[in-house]
Amino acid sequence: MPMLPTADPAALDDLRARLRATRWPDAPDSPPGAGWEAGTDLGYLRELVAYWADGFDWRKQEAALDTFPHVRRNGIHAVHARGQGPDPFPLILSHGWPDSFWRYTKVIPLLTDPGGHGGDPADAFDVVVPDMPGYGFSARPAQPLDSIDVANLWAALMTDLGYRRFGAAGGDLGSHVSRYLALDHPSRVTAVHRTDAGVPFFAGDPASLTPPEREYLAAAAAWGAREGAYAGMHRTKPQTAAFALTDSPAGLAAWIVEKMRAWSDCDGDIERRFTKDEILTNLTIYWLTGTIGSSMRMYRANAAIPATQLERRVEVPSGFTLFPADLLKPPREWLDRTANTVHVTEAAAGGHFAPFEEPEIYAEELREFFRPYRR
Repeated sequence: MPMLPTADPAALDDLRARLRATRWPDAPDSPPGAGWEAGTDLGYLRELVAYWADGFDWRKQEAALDTFPHVRRNGIHAVHARGQGPDPFPLILSHGWPDSFWRYTKVIPLLTDPGGHGGDPADAFDVVVPDMPGYGFSARPAQPLDSIDVANLWAALMTDLGYRRFGAAGGDLGSHVSRYLALDHPSRVTAVHRTDAGVPFFAGDPASLTPPEREYLAAAAAWGAREGAYAGMHRTKPQTAAFALTDSPAGLAAWIVEKMRAWSDCDGDIERRFTKDEILTNLTIYWLTGTIGSSMRMYRANAAIPATQLERRVEVPSGFTLFPADLLKPPREWLDRTANTVHVTEAAAGGHFAPFEEPEIYAEELREFFRPYRR
């Protein structure tokens, strides 16, 4: 059971020195633009950076992450946790940006040992949670990979781990990867669960869409204009941002923390959902592995996926759990148009990082959805 690489003490000393030497920008002191309106709030980031430099204990978090069973195959790091039940079903979980296998750390025990957490042992999963190439502790690819490439890597990984048939689940970029697993490996993927329908793409006659679908596409376009500048940078000039974010831990924190707050079900208070230690664990993984640049480059690779791929319909049985604070809420008509949708649930709470925000809800959704497809 290979452990995660132990951080070099010199790297931790360098991180603290950079944090203490942060050169801070000014900020408006009144609306518009005060607080979080124009981006990351200066006061909050100062507080977080001070704690990162002088209070955060990476060694404690490192030890906690090391309690998971880790494997490495062909440059891919993954948690491979065996289920505790009569016949565990293999399930591969795919994360998105801006995180890593960290997204699923709270839910892994609930999925592998449901009997120990108030569930039925018959619902146990063998859980595989890889870090995307260029994310977390996976190797940075020589050439950026798109979601189709990663889906093929995941299929090979599951073969290498001894699984012929399995389920797939994910959100954000992980939803995209799970979609292509179902599209390109339908004989192996029994069912696929997603927390979103991805960025909508439609090249047909708008008159053929239902009113809710047209509203959904309009909402997606409006969200992109209002909130999508980060993705525009990732898709077009990720290397430019990578210089700054790889050099400045405070800059890295600003880039990621603003999204963790905006995309979670926190009602404007990020620490309603994530403690400082949880936020900084996510950030420190990015910092120590130097993967912020390679993580952003996947957006650029995905932007080159041809329209013919984006138009494909998933025929593998598909389930969706939609969380209220996620970025977009697709209507049922759109889900039926794009996938063989057999299950849709609207959760009572949670956002874009649902497995971390609401692990109990997420785990129960996966147990229920995959129950008929465990063979």
